[in-house]
Amino acid sequence: MTDRELDAAGISDPALRAAYRHCRALNARHGKTYFLATRLLPVERRPAVHALYGFARWADDIVDAPGPDADTERTAAALAELDRSLRRGLRDGHGREPVVWALADTARRYAIDHAHFRDFMASMSADLVVTDYPTYADLRGYTHGSAAVIGLQMLPVLGTVVPREEAAPHAAALGVAFQLSNFLRDVGEDLDRGRVYLPADLLAGHGAGRELLRWCRDTGRRDRRVTAALREFEALTRGVYREAAPGLDMLDPVSRPCIRTATVLYGGILDAVARDGYTVLHRRAVVPRRRRAVVAADGLARVVAARLRARGGGGRGGPVAPGGAPSSAVPGAPCRPVAEEVA
Repeated sequence: MTDRELDAAGISDPALRAAYRHCRALNARHGKTYFLATRLLPVERRPAVHALYGFARWADDIVDAPGPDADTERTAAALAELDRSLRRGLRDGHGREPVVWALADTARRYAIDHAHFRDFMASMSADLVVTDYPTYADLRGYTHGSAAVIGLQMLPVLGTVVPREEAAPHAAALGVAFQLSNFLRDVGEDLDRGRVYLPADLLAGHGAGRELLRWCRDTGRRDRRVTAALREFEALTRGVYREAAPGLDMLDPVSRPCIRTATVLYGGILDAVARDGYTVLHRRAVVPRRRRAVVAADGLARVVAARLRARGGGGRGGPVAPGGAPSSAVPGAPCRPVAEEVA
């Protein structure tokens, strides 16, 4: 976290500043797509986004990357301890874990409903015992806590031009769309962790199942039934993006470039999967670097335009550099390095 971001957000306590910096580092290392998009937000809102995503990443790492010596019992104990720490932090506004302290501070500043954090932890706990989902409805029950609530947590930070409850369903849908995109990209990696997020009935509808996925993964061979199921899951995910789309214009104009950029980049995962021939069981689909740079440049242009409009209309804008461009989006400064950081 830069001093400029922390100063703009009014975060002065040295230890709390360090906690926010820790969250930012987690996002820069792991959540690179959204890290890029966050750079397009007004400077004073970025720490809150890093706190929300930093905590989510920390919990996700406990579940998915527990270490070579961990077992389910130890992982469950670590997740339960994080949950207790979270509840104390939300109650007291403090936390020994940096991610908890930053999250609790953000929740207080933006009056984020604590139920969203409880739902998130419930889905994280489900990953310890649930290895597949019979139907898409069952999967959506999981993604409510693992993804939809992330969109709902973000909404107070982003701001809206309509009543928040009107924008909420679209924000929730976008969180789900992002996660479904990751599920499609990570089918092989998730299978190695013992999980299948493709609904069983969707697979069965094409004559596929966990065993066939495992065979394809182990042999490096493809099967038309699996390809058909993956293609249907892609179409289903694109439908969720359409559910989310009306919400973009409901956001504060200065937040729209961030969310538009994230949407294009995550949607690009689907394009990359299709372009690679749905070979996600064998290799990870990647959005081309040139495409990421183009999207980043477009986002920066939109930031400049939105903040200049906000300035002219007395709206809330970030600090402005000489010449009228927001200092966080000076052409030629952050665009290239930020784009290169996107995974």
